[in-house]
Amino acid sequence: MEIHYAERIRTLPPYLFATIDQMKKEALSKGADLIDLSIGDPDIPTPSHIVEAMKKAVEKPEHHRYPSYEGMLSFRKAVSDWYKRRFNVNLDPEHEVLSLIGSKEGIGHIPLAFVDPGEIVLVPSPGYPVYPVGTKFAGGIPYFMPLKDENRFLPDLDSIPKDVCKKAKLMFINYPNNPTSAVADEEFYKKVVEFARKYNIIVCHDAAYSEVYYEEKPVSFMQIDGAKEVGIEFHSLSKTYNMTGWRIGFAVGNKEILSGLGKVKTNLDSGVFQAIQEASIVALETDDSILREIREIYRERRDVLYEGLKSAGFDVRKPMATFYLWAKVPRGTNSIDFVARLLKEAEVLCTPGVGFGEYGEGYIRFALTQSKERIKEAVERIRRLKL
Repeated sequence: MEIHYAERIRTLPPYLFATIDQMKKEALSKGADLIDLSIGDPDIPTPSHIVEAMKKAVEKPEHHRYPSYEGMLSFRKAVSDWYKRRFNVNLDPEHEVLSLIGSKEGIGHIPLAFVDPGEIVLVPSPGYPVYPVGTKFAGGIPYFMPLKDENRFLPDLDSIPKDVCKKAKLMFINYPNNPTSAVADEEFYKKVVEFARKYNIIVCHDAAYSEVYYEEKPVSFMQIDGAKEVGIEFHSLSKTYNMTGWRIGFAVGNKEILSGLGKVKTNLDSGVFQAIQEASIVALETDDSILREIREIYRERRDVLYEGLKSAGFDVRKPMATFYLWAKVPRGTNSIDFVARLLKEAEVLCTPGVGFGEYGEGYIRFALTQSKERIKEAVERIRRLKL
């Protein structure tokens, strides 16, 4: 029997983090003392009170049945309460909050609800690979919006051709940004709302890193007048509460857009395990002092890596949010070759910028997901290289 993949699979580029994982396995098989600063998977454990809540919730027989598709109302109420406390945004938990099996799932599925084959989706480059992949799975065409240093890694909406704008159905934006660590202000979001209204484009804002910040709290797209009329915001408990493996997130905002996403989900999944939802309610009610402690750990790591890379000769941004550092590669090389060199000569693994899209070429991304001591060791190894 001959097995033939569908064209949508055959034409996909290798998934960035699967490729990184293979590089990691090969280095470890050769006995490398690898310091992995590549993938944004928090190494800090989930706070213990959330784990304890999960233990109790798992024992409840009512959670062993199929969950509701849209999520338990109590979970959605906890999300709306969190948005009110954190952003002073009012959300109707019944119609303006939808549970997700992690925000990645919702981001991947949203084009299926609104994009017909041949229609355009505006996608940031560099950006999270799921934006263009989800678009292609729906038969859509990604139009890449360059994120450039000179524009503070914000898309230049005025530079998008009018014929593209008229054909676009969705636009993905993501701030605080992965991979560049850039943040967006209210002025930018106001432009996005105006742009979306003008061209009737649905805005999908990925806010997964809003709670990993240092000097200033990032704003929510939902805080902007008119945002709820044109879009939704994706969020996740993964980065905020170190719950990447739990697979729970949510989308909030325009009820008609959420309804469309919900129709896709109703046909493709059976909702989030209710015990996880119950534990996530406890997470969303977590005292901010615990989150400050987590942010302080990342701040210390950020400062060590930033100062170390600067002293080693890198042109690197100091992030105001996220746990990523976005650094230019030395002249005369590209991002993949330089990542391979760091792995071979320093046994330090980071991520090539080109894996996030064409406009990520010339950069590499470091994740602050190792201890401060290991990051110091990584810096020392990198310093010994002749860049």
